[in-house]
Amino acid sequence: MIFLLISICCSVTVAILLKLAKRYKINVTQAVTWNYLFAIVLAFIFYKPSFSSFFSASIDPVYIALGILLPLVFWFLAGSVRHIGIVKTDIAQRLSLFIPLLASYFLFKESFSTLKIVGLSVGFIAIFFTLHKKTVQKNEGLNWLYPMFVFVGFGVIDTLFKKVAQIKDIPYTSSLIIIFFLAFIVSLLSIFYLSIVKKQKVELVNFLCGCILGFFNFFNILFYLKAHRAMADNPSVVFAAMNMGVIILGSLVGILIFKEKLNKLNYWGLALSLVAILLITNPFF
Repeated sequence: MIFLLISICCSVTVAILLKLAKRYKINVTQAVTWNYLFAIVLAFIFYKPSFSSFFSASIDPVYIALGILLPLVFWFLAGSVRHIGIVKTDIAQRLSLFIPLLASYFLFKESFSTLKIVGLSVGFIAIFFTLHKKTVQKNEGLNWLYPMFVFVGFGVIDTLFKKVAQIKDIPYTSSLIIIFFLAFIVSLLSIFYLSIVKKQKVELVNFLCGCILGFFNFFNILFYLKAHRAMADNPSVVFAAMNMGVIILGSLVGILIFKEKLNKLNYWGLALSLVAILLITNPFF
């Protein structure tokens, strides 16, 4: 369980760092770019991949899609945390598991139990309740688009990673490094564009913050995989504990530390999201 606890803490820490970015005037685009560079370095240190595997690998279209989507969704994640808070963003991110589940049914032809169908239904209600707002202030009308992009984006990313897992030409860890590298290139191109067209300065503070972000982002993945290996006989328990843990810890941080405001329907959405994850993953049934 210690691996899961570390992974949960790292995941919530990423959201906290994105929340603090605006306060300390950190350029998120630059920080996300260096985050991928640092993640690549850490991946080489911990996974120790064979260099020959990279030269023998063909660049699958799935790699390219993930290389584009990862930074893009990361930017929306930062915007969602900034505009609507950690609580709702974490719920949107974790409930994105519906999309790979639907893909499993329609694309990978997996069978669905009654509990999963009920869980999906409860989850969609949870999304509506979580994003509900009694009054909409000026310039806030489109803020709900951020968590929706997070929801759809992470769902598509999870589905594509399932496709990556089916690639047997090279080890999965090598595929992960290739994807990180492509995401870094895409992010780097965005920095060049913003520096030339928008005259944004490339600053050292953004590099340092990006390294910190990359540290927690990478170890979130590393310890999540370690948890799956340590509890190989109970993958659904790991999955449920990870998602519920992030929602609960993220909610506590958002409400108690950042004083994020939730209405009654939002709290119902929070509760229903936990119920939905339990029904979908069936850890105790």
